[in-house]
Amino acid sequence: QVQLVESGGGSVQPGGSLRLSCAASGSIFSHYTMGWYRQAPGKQRELVARMRSVVTNYADSVKGRFTISRDNAKNMVYLQMNSLKPEDTAVYYCNTYPAGVYWGQGTQVTVSS
Repeated sequence: QVQLVESGGGSVQPGGSLRLSCAASGSIFSHYTMGWYRQAPGKQRELVARMRSVVTNYADSVKGRFTISRDNAKNMVYLQMNSLKPEDTAVYYCNTYPAGVYWGQGTQVTVSS
């Protein structure tokens, strides 16, 4: 069982950057592949990035713009988001991959002119 707290969201203009953070607790963090998910209004939640050890995978829509990283000593996962686009607007969540049933509150990312 993992408890998750996301932070770092905000409002930016297209082309801007944000760095999201996820604090995980309640289990042994290093045992899990971690992912970042997002859900836009009226749309299904989607996986945008995941990381197991040093191996990463990204959705096609964010490749080259987003970077997932982790610090196992601190039980933290990060998502560096650059060159943000309006279509990146969503609530962003972290979770294991595959996702467990326990979700945090998420953090809102809004990209608009």
